[in-house]
Amino acid sequence: MSDNHQAHDHPHEHGHQHSDSEPGNFERKTGLVVLLTGATMVVEIIYGYLTNSMALLADGYHMLTHVFALGLAWIAYVMARKYAETKKFSFKKEKLLALAGFTSALVLEAVAIVMAVESVSRLMDPLPIVFRDAILVAAIGFVINILSAIVLHHKHGEGDHNIRSAYLHVLADGLTSLTAIIALLAGMLYNLYWLDAASGIISSLIITKWAIDLIIHSGKDLIDFRKNNSV
Repeated sequence: MSDNHQAHDHPHEHGHQHSDSEPGNFERKTGLVVLLTGATMVVEIIYGYLTNSMALLADGYHMLTHVFALGLAWIAYVMARKYAETKKFSFKKEKLLALAGFTSALVLEAVAIVMAVESVSRLMDPLPIVFRDAILVAAIGFVINILSAIVLHHKHGEGDHNIRSAYLHVLADGLTSLTAIIALLAGMLYNLYWLDAASGIISSLIITKWAIDLIIHSGKDLIDFRKNNSV
């Protein structure tokens, strides 16, 4: 009887350990993406100024705020792992992760607004662009963003607003890199300098949509919002 009971308990413990290992896996993945994004951000900002490309510069500063946001997501996982179940501190890990996701979404929206303002300014007063160098750096940034998205993608992480926030941040970076490449190529081939600024405006609108969606979903978890189907 005792042996059967022990045999019955073992699968349950194994499943529990598997569940607990998932946040640790997200923590490691997010930390890796912070390093990749930070290195790419430095290169894009430097070359954004050197080449006078608004699209590349916007992508670089976009990444700068994402280094902050992704770093916040990583810190949330570290704190949840260290303090959520200690006697000294008492809080729900889900609340902390939702708060990190909500904060990151606000940062994401702030980036979109800054990008739109700067892009309109460049649209009104365009500068000569060193297209080839800007395109090369933007392409490198796009590849790094794709690799980061692959690292962060996890089919079981949809309910975790923290990992979803980090995933959306790298997708938003990938979007700005892609639009920068397209705008710079078209500008170089057809001498259309205004496309460089237009790409920043388009990216800011799409990023705004993603940020608002994340604010709504993570905000519902923060206030324990549940729809009452009985009404």
